[in-house]
Amino acid sequence: MSRIEKRFADLRRENRAAFIPFITAGDPDVETSFAILEKLAPAGADLIEIGIPFSDPMADGPAIQASSQRAIAGGMTLAKVLELVRRFRRQDSTTPLVLMGYYNPIHAYGTARFARDAAQSGVDGLITVDLPPEEDAVLRTPAGAQQLDIVRLATPTTDERRLKTILSAADGFLYYVSVAGITGTKTFSTRDVRKALTIVKRHTTLPCAVGFGITTPEQASEIACFADGAVVGSAIVSRIASGMQSRMRRAAIAKDVSDFCSSLASAVHSART
Repeated sequence: MSRIEKRFADLRRENRAAFIPFITAGDPDVETSFAILEKLAPAGADLIEIGIPFSDPMADGPAIQASSQRAIAGGMTLAKVLELVRRFRRQDSTTPLVLMGYYNPIHAYGTARFARDAAQSGVDGLITVDLPPEEDAVLRTPAGAQQLDIVRLATPTTDERRLKTILSAADGFLYYVSVAGITGTKTFSTRDVRKALTIVKRHTTLPCAVGFGITTPEQASEIACFADGAVVGSAIVSRIASGMQSRMRRAAIAKDVSDFCSSLASAVHSART
């Protein structure tokens, strides 16, 4: 059983949804990024998404775009992302880690080499935003050989026919994008998301996590009442940016993010009680 599968199975037995924070690797610099990363699980994160910095993150809004720019300016590379994961795994062998990003850096690194190195570093799953199901065999095949889950995305514009294609070789969990558009710019309709997940669950037993548009503990709680996970990204990276603008020290930024994530985790974990 993979770390992702085991974590969702444990949560299912406890009747809890997963809190899934997102940070961009290397934002605002390598050491601050690691200081934040190592605090996420103690703050209540059930799985962690780590963004691979990219110069043209087309699915991301201003907050995550800026986080990628900060990371790249600080010298972050895909090889350094994997080193960040290896450092994390020296102290945490149980929290599932999912790398989220775009195919260009992976292609430049070498797809088979990337899959091997990612698995060896301790990565559990991959979300590659710009690889549709018809095109993702280029990554899915070497990833499968390394027992890495390929997490696919569904959106409000995904009809049932398309959903079957998406689910045909999905692993780990399904990532449901709650709004049409880019991250961090719109809010979601709880009614619409609930309705969409009802349809999704007719076609799969995979856990369904919801992301895009969740910025507060109250919104996270709403989603956690019926979804298997709540993903929060833009609101977290925005706090990192605010800390930088306020000239907070590394430890203070990490603590502020940790405190915010604790409030989100508490809201998610208590949503069904």
